[in-house]
Amino acid sequence: MQDQNELVMNLGSGLEERVNDFVPTTFDDYLGQKKLKEKITVYTQAAKMRSESLDHMLLFGPPGLGKTTLATIMAHVMEVNIKICSGPMLERTGDLVAILSSLESRDILFIDEIHRMPIAVEEVMYSAMEQFCVDVIIGQGAGAQSVNVPLNAFTLIGATTKSGSISAPLRSRFGITERLDFYESDSLQQIVQQSCGFLGITISGDGALAIAQCSRGTPRIAKKIVRRVRDFAQIRGTSSISTDLTNEALIFLGIDSDGLCRLDNMILEKLLAHFGGGPAGLETIASMLGEDKETIETVYEPFLMRKGYLERTPRGRQIPQSAVPYLTKKYCGQQGFLD
Repeated sequence: MQDQNELVMNLGSGLEERVNDFVPTTFDDYLGQKKLKEKITVYTQAAKMRSESLDHMLLFGPPGLGKTTLATIMAHVMEVNIKICSGPMLERTGDLVAILSSLESRDILFIDEIHRMPIAVEEVMYSAMEQFCVDVIIGQGAGAQSVNVPLNAFTLIGATTKSGSISAPLRSRFGITERLDFYESDSLQQIVQQSCGFLGITISGDGALAIAQCSRGTPRIAKKIVRRVRDFAQIRGTSSISTDLTNEALIFLGIDSDGLCRLDNMILEKLLAHFGGGPAGLETIASMLGEDKETIETVYEPFLMRKGYLERTPRGRQIPQSAVPYLTKKYCGQQGFLD
């Protein structure tokens, strides 16, 4: 059997080690997702007052929005252990049984990308979630026996970026289902300032807002940009990041004032220069950029659509008429664009 240490990260009841990784351990430190945070606070506090395990929970939404962080906060609030693993890593039913049997009462098992669990492993999870027991086959051939292994009452928190890929039987067994939405700029601004505090640097309010607007509504991206801006500031010999320095660093990183990276701009520029704004097929755009279509469709298009710079039609991708004048003015005359 695969070494359980390779499958699971046990964060412990205190979760103190995560503080050094700048991960919030209380709901007050978790910025954004206000309505969702209020609901989960009620769920966890009520379960703690009853000394019961929390209902199984499914968290879904785009990557980088804080699903794992929420799970660790819930474990910290309820003063229980949390074990973290990934769906694709649970290759055999024995892997799952080993993890489940090691859980203590009220512990949390967090499975990321739960929609990628093998079918055989998923079916074992059904009885574990509902009856807190699993059936294990011992022996082979005619002498094989089925042994029922009882489990401590635990909470399964599943996270997924593709909720539609979760089977109906598994989805129905979650007592709580919640979605994480993209963050607004004001929430991301606070996250940027919080991250700068953890890193021991200061940043102006406008500088933090500029980074927030470039972060595609995703805290994970905001924190990555903060670390790169910190590097840029360090080379300049300062730990105080001004608005001008932030803007200079963003230009250095290839991010413009609209929060678009170079490939975002290339997609829009190709649509304008070669197709008059579109429509154009996804495969055609991918071929012209030298990028695979899945990356364009999942990484770049959602942000451009939220910005109102791109739309999908039955005939292909195109720039909305309302955005054509602005984008034409933006790219016209710039080197490498509409010369």
